[in-house]
Order: sequence, then C-alpha cells, then structure tokens
Amino acid sequence: MDDMKNGKSSVLAQVAGRLDALSPETLEEKYQTIENKLFEFANFLESQQVFMYTPTSTEIPMETIIRRSLDIEKGVILPVFTDAKNAFHLYKISDYDKDLVMNANDILEPNPERCKKIALDDVDIAIIPGLAFDDKGGRVGFGNNYYAKLITKLPETCRKVSLAYEDQIVDQIQMESRKFTVDIIITDERVIYKI
Repeated sequence: MDDMKNGKSSVLAQVAGRLDALSPETLEEKYQTIENKLFEFANFLESQQVFMYTPTSTEIPMETIIRRSLDIEKGVILPVFTDAKNAFHLYKISDYDKDLVMNANDILEPNPERCKKIALDDVDIAIIPGLAFDDKGGRVGFGNNYYAKLITKLPETCRKVSLAYEDQIVDQIQMESRKFTVDIIITDERVIYKI
C-alpha cells in the first residue's frame, strides 16, 4: 500500500513539474484544442445527459465546456458531495450563473433547491477529473475516492471520459483495481482508448 502511495506521489510530482514548465498561453492553447476535440467527439455529440464536474485549480477548466454544453441543450449533470463517506447526489443544471453555489471547500456545485435530482442510470457519458493518467485508463485523483466510487456505479453503457493535457499522461499508474479506470482520455495531442 505504501509503495502505491509513493508511486502516486512521484507521478503527481512528475506531472506538476511538467505543467509548471508551461506558460499560461501554452496551457490555454492546449485547453482550446482539448475543448474542441470534445465537441467533435461522437460519443459526446450523441449523448443527452452528460456528467461533468466543477474543477479545483489543478484540473482542466470546465466552465466554458459546461456553458457550451448548455448552449447546445445538453443535459448537464453535476455532483453534490455529502458529508457521508464518498456519498454524492447528481443534479441537472440549466443555468451556470443561477444554478451553482459555492460549497464549504470553495467548489461550485448545484443548488439542490433550484436543480432537478437525476439518477445515475440516466447518465450517457461522464467526464471524470484527474491529475494524472496512463494509456490503460488509469487515473490519479485527489485521493478522496469520490470519483473512483462514481466510476464503479455508472451504468455499463456510460462512457467514462477524461480530459487531460498530454503532459498529464505517464507510463503507468499503479492501481488497486482496473475497475476504477476511464474508457477514453482526450488530450491536446490524441484520443486514447483504454487498451
């Protein structure tokens, strides 16, 4: 277990070093490429209900993607995490500016009083955050296991997709189980299908 923790720490340090070396302009350019690829991606275009997330400062920015998705009338579903261990509820938003509130961790989340609760089975495609990835769909998140748990609960038919800078892709991520992997990773250089 300690080996796995140390392995993840070194992967995160490696990725952080790569990203820190990039200028804000380069990151913005890479982000634009990733966003455009997502909006050309067949699985995304065909989906009705899209699970997304509102990021922390170290993840791919999502505001523009969420706003664009709402503009083309996608059902945008966001999580509200509860105090119970790794528990969450899903809500559909229709207005980025009116439907989101800041939670105790300074992360935007749907306001349950304004938004409709959605069942996990209604999700067609899920955009899963992460800090580092490998080409087998392995991912390292923040270590709170919210998204690892979500991945295992999504319907079989739901595509699990991550958006990442190519600089976040590493050779291998040690994982307890491959059931926590994503199916597809869209980077600024390629689309990686889990092998």
